Formats: sequence, structure tokens, C-alpha cells
Amino acid sequence: MTTVEITHEEQAELAKALLDALDPLAAAVRARATGLPVERMWNAEPVEVALTVLSAWRLVDAEVKRLAAVAAATAGSYGANYEQLGTAWGITRQGARKKWPEAVSRPTARPGPLELFGGTAELAEDEASGGWRWTATGADGERGETATGHRTREEAAAHAGAFLAAHG
Repeated sequence: MTTVEITHEEQAELAKALLDALDPLAAAVRARATGLPVERMWNAEPVEVALTVLSAWRLVDAEVKRLAAVAAATAGSYGANYEQLGTAWGITRQGARKKWPEAVSRPTARPGPLELFGGTAELAEDEASGGWRWTATGADGERGETATGHRTREEAAAHAGAFLAAHG
């Protein structure tokens, strides 16, 4: 996907739509801040009115950020990666990862044997201990297995990988 640009006409239409949406929000913010009735709430110093409008834009900005995060998470749930999210937002892959750290789920470990250095290892959850165990056959035919359970699948895989490297 490439970065999308909008035409001058589309930008003008977007600005109008945003201003139309902002007006009731700014009016509500101003009414709460001043306690004035609707017909008098804009009767103030221009700086006060401008600051009210600025406050309303901050609220819109926060909502846009929230909705963008929802869109990024939705794209990630359908398989988009950080490079694609960055391209869509006009930033780098790293920028997208920083902006939406939870948007892309990490791939789960592949089931099946671990094949390294010409040998294979099987990882299995140890029901008794709740940890993980491994059994392996190195490229040299040597068989090995874990002496104790490991806390995580990754830890068991690391130990099995070390065995396979030693018997490759």
C-alpha cells in the first residue's frame, strides 16, 4: 500500500466537515466553562473564544488518536504487519511499532519438531510440573532429553537447540 494523498477539493471538504463537527463540541465546552446560555456564550474576549476552540481541537485530536489505534489494531488482527501500518500512516515500521505497540500480535510458535544442525527435537508440555520438556536426536545419532522441566517453551527450545548444536 502506498501513502494516500488527498486533492485540494477533498481537503477543503474535510476541513468543512471537521469544522461543522467541531462547532457543537466547542459550544458545549464553552457553555460548561462559562455557565452562560447558548445565545451569550460566544460573547467574550476573542482570545477566550479562540482558546475554547483550541481546547475542542485537543479533544478531537485525542479521539482521532484513539480511533487510529483501533484501526491499526483491526488491521493487525487481519494480518497487517508494522511495515504496512507505517506505510499507511506515513511513518517507518519502527515508528508504527512505537505508536501502536499492541497492534500486531506476535506469531505463535510453530507446532511440530524443532529441526536444527541436522537433528530434530520435540518439545512437550510436562503435565506434572506445568513446565516444558524436550527429547532430541542429534545429527550424529545421539539421543538426549531434558533432565528437569523448563519454565517456558522457549527455554526448553534453547536447551534442545544447544544439544542439537553439540551433536550436529
